[in-house]
Amino acid sequence: MKATVLMRQPGRVQEIVGALRKGGGDRLQVISDFDMTLSRFAYNGKRCPSSYNILDNSKIISEECREELKALLHHYYPIEIDPHRTIKEKLPDMVEWDGYKTFFNTLSQNSVPLFIFSAGVGDILEEIMRQRKVFHPNIHIVSNYMEFDEDGFLKGFKGQLIHTYNKNSSVCENSGYFEQLQGKTNILLLGDSMGDLTMADGVPGVENILKIGFLNDKVEERRERYMDSYDIVLEKDETLDVVNGLLQHILPQRDWTEIQGS
Repeated sequence: MKATVLMRQPGRVQEIVGALRKGGGDRLQVISDFDMTLSRFAYNGKRCPSSYNILDNSKIISEECREELKALLHHYYPIEIDPHRTIKEKLPDMVEWDGYKTFFNTLSQNSVPLFIFSAGVGDILEEIMRQRKVFHPNIHIVSNYMEFDEDGFLKGFKGQLIHTYNKNSSVCENSGYFEQLQGKTNILLLGDSMGDLTMADGVPGVENILKIGFLNDKVEERRERYMDSYDIVLEKDETLDVVNGLLQHILPQRDWTEIQGS
């Protein structure tokens, strides 16, 4: 399926991209969701697994547990994507409830910080990136990390539960991460939900921010709202081509063939 690139205000996007290019890598940081943003929503029309789906599909998960997980998904996913319910109404429920190499390597080789803000499973995200050899030192992750008891059994998650609608500075205000990035006043934000729009809230000294939204599901129903909220909307895009193209434009010209293959 052919991807579609949409912009409500192309002139404004051009201005922001120009400012990001002028600032270059010295002023840039990237803040991104993971599931269905840096990972694919679908491939050749078939839905791809999220970090939670990897647990669902594991052979070590019992059939009883699998059925319970499926029931939870069917209950909570419609709540998460319901456009008629406010974020405040969804919060209680949420608490209960590829070009990837070029992207990662480009940011690493240009020393651009990548902050991954995920409501998924942090342990799985890290393992995926390690196996793909893209878990570089410039990456910082805030996500849900599993906690195990002395016998190695999963007993829950560490700290505050991160869900679609609390992805902002309130869950990482004590980390000091953004304070270490003084001078990184330009932000490229990547997300696939309305909740991802707040991921840069609380970042000090922001001068320019370009928000790119991946619209993967219920496209007709959500298109207008996404176009009102994101600067660039990518419909049914199974790649990171647009993002990589922007990075190539913003960052100093280098041997991009080398970056893609490294």
